[in-house]
Amino acid sequence: MNILNFYITREVIKPFLVISFILIGLFTSFNTARYLAENVTETLGLILISKLIFFKTIIAMEVLLPIAFYAAVIVALGRLHRDQEIIVLKSAGISENFIVRTIFLISLLIGILVGSLSIYGRPWAYEQIYQLDDSATTELDIERYQARRFYGNNDSGSIIYISDKQDGGDRLNGVFHYVRKDNTSDIILAKEGYQEPTGEYQPPQLHLLDGYMYRMNHSSTRDSIIKFSRFVYMPSPEIARDYQRKAASTFELGFSDDSRDTAEFQWRISRALSAILLSMIAIPLSRSSPRQGKSEKIIAAAVIFAIYYNLSGLAQTWVEQGIVGSMPGIWWLHILMLIIVVTIFSPRFQKYFQSA
Repeated sequence: MNILNFYITREVIKPFLVISFILIGLFTSFNTARYLAENVTETLGLILISKLIFFKTIIAMEVLLPIAFYAAVIVALGRLHRDQEIIVLKSAGISENFIVRTIFLISLLIGILVGSLSIYGRPWAYEQIYQLDDSATTELDIERYQARRFYGNNDSGSIIYISDKQDGGDRLNGVFHYVRKDNTSDIILAKEGYQEPTGEYQPPQLHLLDGYMYRMNHSSTRDSIIKFSRFVYMPSPEIARDYQRKAASTFELGFSDDSRDTAEFQWRISRALSAILLSMIAIPLSRSSPRQGKSEKIIAAAVIFAIYYNLSGLAQTWVEQGIVGSMPGIWWLHILMLIIVVTIFSPRFQKYFQSA
């Protein structure tokens, strides 16, 4: 039995890894192309964009991995059916329940992985994204800029240029910053600068040393020049981030009475269950005869997946909006899915699916 377990596991894991790699690659490529099309790299820089894509990929894996495993079960068991290996196993006294148990055990491991990503990886990745967003909204965040390049911001009307970066990019030389406002335009020239870390989720402060600030008044001819030994550049206070639900720990959300927190909590907890239920649904969808076409099974599998995940999003929205309470919350959908799985594997329906 150990050999058969290993064989079935290998046949499922191989397409699972391939499909996972393809889905993650497509997701990463799509986000990269979107940022490049929007010219975001000119504003944020390649390093921050790479980090942003990485964290978004971690968040997406709670959906991509169940999809990959769902498809892998259909592909692997479908091949065993078409090559009549299932018939050989049955003739050797191996019941289909053995195959179901093997897939279920594998799905438990996949469910643990997906659940860990959703419960721990999802809030961590969102926390990193919010920190990057806070940095991105800050006009002078030294990690964003490369030396000897001009960076413009159409929203704020600013232009930034840095002559050189030293000490691993932590120290600046020759800082030029132009800011156009409603009634004035400021030009800041500083010999040196460095970034001072602040509290969690707070935008960074840039300390400029030994420089001048030229303020030009648009409504009059009275301009001003200010010489400074130290100038602390502080963005507007609204940049500071408030409590972010998706970055909150799952433990915090579990004790919250807010309907939106409840929806986020239940979504995270349910990801492992959804991965297991989908894998069980995939088993009957993989059954086919050697001469049976694959198109019908593929269409059915795609429709079932689309309905399930669309209903999952809808159920979460209903809880967020208070239309459905914390009980049944989003659990009614997974209970319904569980009932369908139990019904499918009942003896009454086995003959139908085997002949389908």
